[in-house]
Amino acid sequence: MEDEKITSTEVRQHLAAHLARMWRYAMVLSRNRDVAEELVQSTCVRALERSAQYQPGTRIDRWLFTVLHSVWINELRAQRVRSGQGFVASDELIAPDRQHHDEQRRQYEKVMQRVSQLPEAQRNAVFLVYVEGFTYQEAADTLAVPIGTIMSRLAAARTTLASAVARPAVQEKRL
Repeated sequence: MEDEKITSTEVRQHLAAHLARMWRYAMVLSRNRDVAEELVQSTCVRALERSAQYQPGTRIDRWLFTVLHSVWINELRAQRVRSGQGFVASDELIAPDRQHHDEQRRQYEKVMQRVSQLPEAQRNAVFLVYVEGFTYQEAADTLAVPIGTIMSRLAAARTTLASAVARPAVQEKRL
């Protein structure tokens, strides 16, 4: 059973099934649509080339996210961090909604704006745990950091987001 390897056809099927999620994570990392598309394409190529590295019995989505993160880190190292290029406003990340002015949508926009303002490390941890549903350990493995680092980043992000929510409420009362 251990010598069972995943075939390139199976990798292609999994890539197709997880493409939207990978693209969303690439957007979180890069904040640029063109860069995200290139990142996902590079991830697909790398996953196909290195399918023998996949460990059967593990979650393939975690492996794909790890490959994507690795491609991103390698790209950053190669290009010395693309600072400030191609920022994508949080409302471009929002799924279309028929009731454009719905209160729930406005709340979602506010949350996404606040999350997008978090430092990159915190933003990545929030995305993997709260959006993608990874466990703390899976997020730690994906980002190649200790689980305590994930816990710390999430705690800092929650504190920042909670204080951002509390501030406007205080200001509104003054008006």
